Amino acid sequence: MSKARIVATFIRARWGYRFRSRKALERYQLRQLRRQLRFLAKRSPLFQDVLVDAFGSSPDRLENLEDLARLPLMDKQSMMANFDRLNTVGAQLADVEAAALGGADGALPSSRLPQGIVAGLSSGTSGHRGVFVTSPQERDHWAGTVLAMTLPHGRLWGHRIALFLRAGNELYDTVRSRAIDFRFYDTHGDLVSHARDLAEYNPTILVAPPSVLDVLAEQCMATEHSSGIALASNPGLSSTPMLHPQRVYSVAEVLTDADGTRLAQAFSQEHLHQLYQCTEGLLAHTCERGTLHLNEQIAIFEREWLDDRRFVPIVTDFRRRTQPIVRYRLNDILQVRSSPCDCGSVLTALERIEGREDDTLIVDGTPVFADVVARAIVRADGFTNYRVRQFADGSLEVALDDLAARDEVARALAELWARLGLESPVTDFIGYVHNPTQKLRRVQRVAERKPR
Repeated sequence: MSKARIVATFIRARWGYRFRSRKALERYQLRQLRRQLRFLAKRSPLFQDVLVDAFGSSPDRLENLEDLARLPLMDKQSMMANFDRLNTVGAQLADVEAAALGGADGALPSSRLPQGIVAGLSSGTSGHRGVFVTSPQERDHWAGTVLAMTLPHGRLWGHRIALFLRAGNELYDTVRSRAIDFRFYDTHGDLVSHARDLAEYNPTILVAPPSVLDVLAEQCMATEHSSGIALASNPGLSSTPMLHPQRVYSVAEVLTDADGTRLAQAFSQEHLHQLYQCTEGLLAHTCERGTLHLNEQIAIFEREWLDDRRFVPIVTDFRRRTQPIVRYRLNDILQVRSSPCDCGSVLTALERIEGREDDTLIVDGTPVFADVVARAIVRADGFTNYRVRQFADGSLEVALDDLAARDEVARALAELWARLGLESPVTDFIGYVHNPTQKLRRVQRVAERKPR
């Protein structure tokens, strides 16, 4: 870890990117793209061939951002199939997988490879396992960037960051220093016990998936005498400790509008912040006005449009050199904001991250986006948590944490199908049970048959 590199990246990410217009941003992106492709032409055996096929003798023949479309698309399957020739450090997939599996149980030093390269596992929500590798330089750049985007204005030092995720990673440990304390909580553990420890730790910044924030909020109660959160049940503590997080971040799962509003109120926040972070990079973050913006200062986002506002992003990262991310097609659906953000940023403003593309329901032969279903359901009252699953036969299973609301939810869905001119699918209702070992997907389409 290079503290100087982290600080330099922090300064540039916090104060250095000031684009006066979209054209200025796009000129910057083109320069960074050419620089990245020149590097890959020298170091990546795969891109040596790909770039010659696309641009001939030199990547500098790329004249505009639209020329990027001449390169082939990439996804997790093709990345793993071509891993040995794709990466720029001569790593072999078998060695990387062995190192990543060695560090998956928390024994992080065993995940190291030569040249300070660290390997990790990636499953996302697709269930198809992949691996990723990062260099010390990339980890430093990530740490400086994420700190610049997450630390509140007016205070840079003395923060205590609590991070709830399914697995630890050396990437996250990079942010720990004498100036910033960092504590990792495994969501596979006992969240009630974690909540008690969290009360003692009293973080200034809390980072967790929405489903975990929901559990933590249940373990806590808002008091009338403080803007913080008090632990409702704290056996073993002599007094009720108070939590005063300056900022709460939602990560790793889709944050619906209803969940965002409810959790912001539970944690006494003006709005819940978000980080759109995945194996492919730190893709978006929330500005001070509460709007999610694409991080177009570090990546290009081509758009595969699904309608006039929704698109699937195709990402090209300027900084990922050990394992290049070039025209990587994600499986997510993003929705652009209908009006510019009041913050004045030229970075694309998003209305929301809707979820996985393959979680779009198929009702009466017609695609229905997950967000449309979620917004219809939350029109009903009498419940907090829910999940909708569509099985291979097209039937739906709706899980509610209070089945007394089933009739109202059924009416809300019936109104949705009628408004869309669709025949109502067979729908069953069951009790909702949260599984902390899995990412929460409010609306999900599964390939399996309906259980009997």
